[in-house]
This record gives sequence, C-alpha cells and structure tokens, in this order.
Amino acid sequence: MPRRRLDLVRLGCALGAALIVMAAGMRPASAEDITAVYSAFWAGLPAAEIRLKLRDDGPGYRDEIEIATQGLPQLFTHFRATALAEGHHALGQGAEPAHYLAVYDLRKRHDRRISMQFVDRIGGRTAERSPDDTSRKPPLAEAYRKNALDPLSAVESLRGALRIARARGGSFSIPVYDGARRFDILGHILPKKDASEGTLRVELTLRAIAGFKGESSEDGDPDDAPRKVDLLVTDDGRMMPLSMTVPVFFMPLVIQFVHFCASPEACPG
Repeated sequence: MPRRRLDLVRLGCALGAALIVMAAGMRPASAEDITAVYSAFWAGLPAAEIRLKLRDDGPGYRDEIEIATQGLPQLFTHFRATALAEGHHALGQGAEPAHYLAVYDLRKRHDRRISMQFVDRIGGRTAERSPDDTSRKPPLAEAYRKNALDPLSAVESLRGALRIARARGGSFSIPVYDGARRFDILGHILPKKDASEGTLRVELTLRAIAGFKGESSEDGDPDDAPRKVDLLVTDDGRMMPLSMTVPVFFMPLVIQFVHFCASPEACPG
C-alpha cells in the first residue's frame, strides 16, 4: 500500500482514539440529554464530522458518539463508527462501566464490533469480550483489562478529574482499555495567561501501556510514542470543550465545536 494511503487509513483509526477526550465536561450538573456536533480537520482539510449524544439517567449514564470521515480520509478509509457506553457514576466523580459497544466500517470491513462487558471480580472490575465481538486478535492479559475504562466511560472520569484539578490543582491519570490497546490519559490544567479568561487550557498525554506496535492491531502498527493533546474548555460548571488539537502523522488534527442540537432528531446521524 502506498505510504500516503497507509497514513490516511491509519488516520481513520486514529480519529477513533483521539476523539474520546472531546466529550469531557459536556454533561451539565443537572440531568439533561445533550447532542452536539463537531468538525475535524487534518492538515487544514476536512477530515470528519462527529456527533456526541450524552444522557444522564440519575446515577447512570449512556453516552454515544458517531464519527464519519470526510474528504481524503473518507476516500481512502471509508471509516465510519458509532460507539455506546453505559454505566454508573462512581464515588469521586469517576465512572463504573457496565457495557461498551463500538461498531465500525473500515475499507472492506463492514459491521466490525468491539463489544465488552465489565465483570466484578476480586481486585476490581475486568473488561471481558461479549459474544458479538468480532475482534480477531486475542485480548490483552487480564492485568491490562482490570480497573480500566472503555473510551467513552473515560469521558465521565475525565470530566470529574478536570473539576477536581480546577479546584485543587495537581495532575490526574485515567486508565483506558479500548478492546485492543491499554493506555493512560495523563493531564493537568495549564496556568491562565489572564485571570479574566473564560476558558481553561488543558494538556493531556496519551501514554501507551500495552497492545501497541502491532501486538493487537489489525490495521498497521499503532505508534506507541506518547501523544500530546491540547484541549480548550469553557471555565464554568459545564467545562464545554471548544477545541482539541493532536498531531497525527506529523500534521495537526483539529476538532472544533460547531453547535448544539435542540434534540437528537434535529441532528440525525
């Protein structure tokens, strides 16, 4: 496969991993359903459209994301994905996932599924594959699947971590398992240049733990180098994400908030 085409194929995969941080802080303090639209640009060109649907049901949560590539990434990858996570809010503003399902198309692979159930065992909660999972690679060792969150449940914990960091300072770490790879989200809020700023700048690092360098990937060798993410959120109780920038193949992937939807029906996927 030519080098540029391979890079574009990997970009489709990278979008799925990079976009998990965009939903951080989207949920308001009170129970409310939210649907928001984002646009992604790679090297200044349209790369994807993203829809986030978040539902807070008392102690539980149900988060969904839809990603559809555009432009050159769509031409070479035909990548399209939806993901759903359900669980409960834990003490300390974290998350306790129950179920995660990601369905995606990539090139000639259609209706591929990453499906996980989270099972309570001695020592913590462990991610196990569900019967409808279509992954071809064996799962990582249990040690890497224990006490880690699926990507969308990591969103719930990231929101709580940002609130605590804003109030008390310090850094945070969130363990994530996406069904093939185990990585950590490391982060801290950067100092404000002006006290009157209505936004917060957050520096995140995606640090590879296991499943990289081809160990568990079916789509090339994922880069195991730490990946920096610049996140901008509103400085209020909602911490609304405004933009995110992450380098992908030495060029910036920029994701920007576009608008809210009055209802999911007003912004059909």
